[in-house]
Amino acid sequence: MENVPTNGPTASNLPTDTTIRLGTRASALARWQAEWVASRLSEIGARVELVFIKTGGDGTTTPITQSSSQGLFTKEIQRALLDGRVDLAVHSLKDLPTERVDGLGLAAVPLRESPRDAFISQQAATFNELPPESRVGTGSRRRQSQLLHTRPDLRVLDIRGNVETRLQKLDDGEYDAIILAEAGLKRLGLADRITQLISPMMMLPAVGQGALGLETRLDDQRTIATIKPLDDADTHACVLAERTLLSALRGGCLAPVGAWGRVEHGKLQLDAVVLSADGKTRLSARSEGDANAAVAVGEEAARQLIEQGATELIAGSREG
Repeated sequence: MENVPTNGPTASNLPTDTTIRLGTRASALARWQAEWVASRLSEIGARVELVFIKTGGDGTTTPITQSSSQGLFTKEIQRALLDGRVDLAVHSLKDLPTERVDGLGLAAVPLRESPRDAFISQQAATFNELPPESRVGTGSRRRQSQLLHTRPDLRVLDIRGNVETRLQKLDDGEYDAIILAEAGLKRLGLADRITQLISPMMMLPAVGQGALGLETRLDDQRTIATIKPLDDADTHACVLAERTLLSALRGGCLAPVGAWGRVEHGKLQLDAVVLSADGKTRLSARSEGDANAAVAVGEEAARQLIEQGATELIAGSREG
């Protein structure tokens, strides 16, 4: 799914009446992502029409951690791709399941925004300064488990809603602190709300966090070639390693799995963790290799974790 061949036309020689229909959710963050991609494509001569699609994750009040469904924010958009209603989908890669969808593939992954998590609070200047029993809101099993591993004295609570809704709940006093992705806050112009950036080594990001995935039909060479200039090779390699890891673990987007791939000194390095739901057990792995061997790097990290018992931990988190 991750590697898409390109041997079609380029943006510079597209017919002048060619329009790429870009499918996206209508939330503020999804709209920002889609408009950013549309702007980059316009710069290279492509015409783009945004097509807004409602997904299963829109409007639900069920906490993500209590949902058994993957692809809440992506399945309807992928269906529109397959049906030919749109030519291109822009996903937040942390929301895109790793399971292959016949006929679809990731044609480009633009340069990644920060993958880090952000601590936001009006009660404490740093995460470590939160008093015991403080109420910390997050909708992620990965964050919940890592928070509890570091601070088992905290009350880690579910939170739902878009970024603005979660910030309002914090301001209204429903929580003493919340954890959000730095990338989303920056993209929405809300970076000034960040109290502290959390070190990736204390809280490893979600697979694909901060990265966008541009998905097309595999047989649509026109669109594939048009969006290829937006692809960043290092980012693509990093998220491919992370997504390979998650796929090998059979973890899914909702599992307490964290991963951080980056290219340093010419090598792709991948750190990964799997935790129990209560945070008491934490398994870790590290692998590295050439950037064009991203699949092997991801598979090696998964092998290390499975040998330590990751499969049982992930199964236990689903039962919880």
